[in-house]
Amino acid sequence: MCIREMTENNEKLFLCDKAALSANSSGRQIKEKKCEIRTEYQRDRDRIIHSSSFRRLKHKTQVFIAPGGDHYRTRLTHTLEVSQIARTIARALCLNEDLTEAIALGHDLGHTPFGHAGERALDDVLEGGFKHYKQSVRVCDKIEKGGKGLNLTMEVRDGILCHTNMEAKTLEGRIVKFADKIAYMNHDIDDARIAGILTEDDIPKSIRDVFGNSKSKRINSMVKSVVANGTEDINLSDNDKEAFEELHRFMFKSVYLNKIAKSEEPKAENMIKSLFYFFCKNAEKMPKEFQKTALDDGVERAVADYVGGMTDSYCIYTYNEHFLPKSWMVF
Repeated sequence: MCIREMTENNEKLFLCDKAALSANSSGRQIKEKKCEIRTEYQRDRDRIIHSSSFRRLKHKTQVFIAPGGDHYRTRLTHTLEVSQIARTIARALCLNEDLTEAIALGHDLGHTPFGHAGERALDDVLEGGFKHYKQSVRVCDKIEKGGKGLNLTMEVRDGILCHTNMEAKTLEGRIVKFADKIAYMNHDIDDARIAGILTEDDIPKSIRDVFGNSKSKRINSMVKSVVANGTEDINLSDNDKEAFEELHRFMFKSVYLNKIAKSEEPKAENMIKSLFYFFCKNAEKMPKEFQKTALDDGVERAVADYVGGMTDSYCIYTYNEHFLPKSWMVF
């Protein structure tokens, strides 16, 4: 018996009957020989971590565009925080932690530069729209590894696709969807506090009375509530749902629609739209793999892949390169 088979046997022994077992995976789009050491979901986790798209997340905006400090969240730190919260819940509920981790680490691979501002810009200009959760699956299927894709399991792909507004087929995928909300609301509060937009005392007392008056207390309370609610429905317990929704409304009013926090977003949207239209007319200026995509899937789709995959800094560099005049050099 190889190590993978031993791990699969342990899953059958120790995980609950609703867990997605590695041995029962629906498989991959392209069949592969199984690894002797890692389960299918462990392999997916590793493929995501070693991907170029995952590394680029460290230079993509979470909420605050081009923040001046070192302690603001990026899309990468957000992803790691979602993974930690999701794994804690999965382990407590005796669900498959490896599957949960793989979905969490891959859930935002398709996010644009400048966060949701970039997503809105591409959604406006791309025929058929642009949604980061769909793009995350496209990154895994078609863009990574020079167009070969990562060939992930169906369960991981489903969890990534459904992490925003759909219900995943596995409980592990549903955990990631909820962990994403827990992570971004609490950590966006922390970033907003650093930015001087709000203080802990600004959070309504009705919310603080339920979840606590600090980031760690709130996260701990929410995780415990999800665990206490069990596996019938991945959600907070009934007594905490109202406070959670109130916090969500408070964050939209105080942070996500805050004029100071969002003051630079129109510039970012204009930059991305300008690059989109430029490369649609000048597809030969894109890297060769995206020129190939243009032949296979159309120019607009290829341009959305290229611009959507940029980091904040590379997007600014590319914009400057094509739209701003260069200094005249005299020798």
